[in-house]
Amino acid sequence: MNVAHPWHGISAGENMPTYVNAYIEIIQNETVKYEVDKNSGWLKIDRIQKFSNVTPCLYGFIPQTYCKSNIRNLAEQSGCDNVIDGDKDPLDICILSSTEIKHNGILLEAKPIGGLKMIDKNEADDKIIAVLKDDEMYGQWNDITDIHENILNKLKHYFLTYKNLPYEEAKVKIDVIYNKADALKVIEAAILDYKILKENN
Repeated sequence: MNVAHPWHGISAGENMPTYVNAYIEIIQNETVKYEVDKNSGWLKIDRIQKFSNVTPCLYGFIPQTYCKSNIRNLAEQSGCDNVIDGDKDPLDICILSSTEIKHNGILLEAKPIGGLKMIDKNEADDKIIAVLKDDEMYGQWNDITDIHENILNKLKHYFLTYKNLPYEEAKVKIDVIYNKADALKVIEAAILDYKILKENN
C-alpha cells in the first residue's frame, strides 16, 4: 500500500482557511522530539529532551507549506529585526485539545486562532496556534484573545526554552503574538512559499 508523503502528498485542507490539516509529529507531554524526514516521510527521532521540557500540546505542521522569503517578509513587516529568511521547514502548528491523543503520525483538522512569531537564529520560525476541530473545551475559541493567559504563557515558555542548555545563551525569541487574521496571513504566505519551492524543483 502506498502512503502519501505527509508533507507533499496531503493538502493544507479542503476547508481552508477556517480549518487546516495538521500532521502530528509530537503528542502532548512527550519528552522526545520527533519530526518527519523530508525525503522519506517517515517519522524520526530528532532529539531527546535533556531536561524538564515536555511538549505542552499536540505539535506538527501544515502540509504543503514552507517557510522562506514570504514568511521572512511578514516577520520584517511585524517589526522583527535582522531576519535573514524563513527556517526552510513546513509551517509549524500547535493544537490545543482537551481530548487525549495518544499517537503521533496522524492527520487531524484544526482551527487556527493565532500564532507566535518566533525567531530562531535570525530565521522566522512561526508557530500557528490552533484548536482541535469540534473539541468540547477549546472548539468554541476563535481568536488568540480567547486563550487563557496561563495556557499562552506555557506555550511561550516551552518554545523559549526547549532548545536551551543551562550553560548556553538563549537561542530563540518570540517578538510578536498575533491574532487569527495574522495567522491566516502567515498560512497563506507559507502556502505561497511552498508553491515557489515546487516550481523551482
